[in-house]
Amino acid sequence: MLRLHQTDLCGLADITIKTLSDFEGGKTKPYASTIDKIKDALEGAGVEFINADNGGPGARLREAGE
Repeated sequence: MLRLHQTDLCGLADITIKTLSDFEGGKTKPYASTIDKIKDALEGAGVEFINADNGGPGARLREAGE
């Protein structure tokens, strides 16, 4: 959606590549603080997380100006 590489996201979220890679690969369960950092970084880059409703939870890009 954002065309970010792992290194880009890690820089935005201030986490290590190993932390992200282990989480993505199912090797570890991240701390809540790590999830918050990733979520905040993605939201800062323009992602809007959508709560569960008729179609379930999801994500989309924020519209310009929001």
